[in-house]
Amino acid sequence: MEDSDIIGLYWDRDQSAITETASKYGGFLWNISWNILRSHGDAEECVNDTYLRTWNAIPPARPTAFQAWLGRIARNLSLDRWKQARAQKRGGDGMEVLLGELDACVPAPHGTEAALEDRELAALISAFLRKLPAESRIIFLRRYWYGQELRDIAGGLGCGQGKVKSSLFRTRKALRAYLEQEGVSI
Repeated sequence: MEDSDIIGLYWDRDQSAITETASKYGGFLWNISWNILRSHGDAEECVNDTYLRTWNAIPPARPTAFQAWLGRIARNLSLDRWKQARAQKRGGDGMEVLLGELDACVPAPHGTEAALEDRELAALISAFLRKLPAESRIIFLRRYWYGQELRDIAGGLGCGQGKVKSSLFRTRKALRAYLEQEGVSI
């Protein structure tokens, strides 16, 4: 079923919209949540919460890039759950390492102007990513947006982990230089 047809079901308040969404994008959403949470139960719960959020958001929303829109919801829910679990146990895990890789090239969280500055930072990062060669952009997004392991990225692209590591290193270094050039203090 086409995305526009699925969105039409949401607009008609037809419950089969959730079934159609699950059959078309359930695996995609589960992978996003799993890569962040590393827990089957938590990933499944975030996927189900994604369907609920989608049901509550459409209408009035009418997303143009439905898969990306769903992915963003699942990712945000998963990150919220990860932060909640981390606050409870205060232990390190794979996501801590993943986010730590970006510490040297992205500014730390800050005060009350955070929302506006975060939007500006997101726009700068998007502009930077658009300038990258396709393969470097894919590697960067698979690692830092989808939270994929290095071996999974390498396997998906048919290359070695060393190539993925060096691409990520070069991209982080270039991102830091780009942000500093744009006046972002790191």
